[in-house]
Amino acid sequence: MTIKLFVTGGTIDKRYNELNGTLSLDGTQIPDMLAQGRCLADISVETILLKDSLDIHAEDRDYICTHCLRCDSTQIVITHGTDTLSETAAVLAQKVHNKTIVLLGAMIPFVFKGSDALFNLGGAITAVQCLPVGVYINMNGQIFDWDQVIKNTQKGIFQVKI
Repeated sequence: MTIKLFVTGGTIDKRYNELNGTLSLDGTQIPDMLAQGRCLADISVETILLKDSLDIHAEDRDYICTHCLRCDSTQIVITHGTDTLSETAAVLAQKVHNKTIVLLGAMIPFVFKGSDALFNLGGAITAVQCLPVGVYINMNGQIFDWDQVIKNTQKGIFQVKI
């Protein structure tokens, strides 16, 4: 079975612009990450958005849902910025059924040393093949039910809601 991987942007895909010292989203690095990780899973990558998650709004979440509903695969991985990852997961859980969806992001861009991007991507690809139908978030080597996780901005991690 082919895994569908939707790219929506976020820190995972940000690049450093040495001319002005900013981070930008000007394309995805997911194919490079899959190659570096020597991934042999059957994956179809499609870029549907390239936005920082703070710029993702209701219309964008509906757009992501539409792509999930229309794709033939029952196993879906979505890269997403971490700030509103849980909000998108909530919308997906309400609207998309009979599919396994795993969302992931990164706290540090893939291009930077010490990035968690490759680890989180590998975890999500493995998780989507093993989990039952539902919506999940994969961060920090952990899999969370979409409604049982928060981003702890003081520690820079995702953790179970208390």
